[in-house]
Amino acid sequence: MNFLQGVWDWFWLLFWIFAYMTYLFVLFYVIFDIFRDRSLNGWLKALWLIFLVFVPFITALVYFIARGKGMAERSARKQVEYQEYSDADIRSVSFASPSDEITKAQSLRDQGVITEGEFEALKAKALGAKY
Repeated sequence: MNFLQGVWDWFWLLFWIFAYMTYLFVLFYVIFDIFRDRSLNGWLKALWLIFLVFVPFITALVYFIARGKGMAERSARKQVEYQEYSDADIRSVSFASPSDEITKAQSLRDQGVITEGEFEALKAKALGAKY
């Protein structure tokens, strides 16, 4: 058998793998958007999914044409929610108040763990000074 012996055979194989992966990405994106949309009731979601199973290419194309604008709005809104959640989570974990940082540094200085210069550097950093 002469399968994948020429350069063009490899090219076509890679092209069809790319096309198949793109197709799967589009299908999953449509499915995620169907479940993300709160304006659709359960029966309409089920109907979209049934059509996606039996005629996936045409259904995905119709979905993008009919609901593309709402799809973009839902995606943008979800990105903002993810960013806000991430920022709040990072802030809650990584940033302490300047007074707490200075108090910790002062206790370390009093214990003799750090020097006066290191205390001043930590104090300046907690107060937002740039180096």
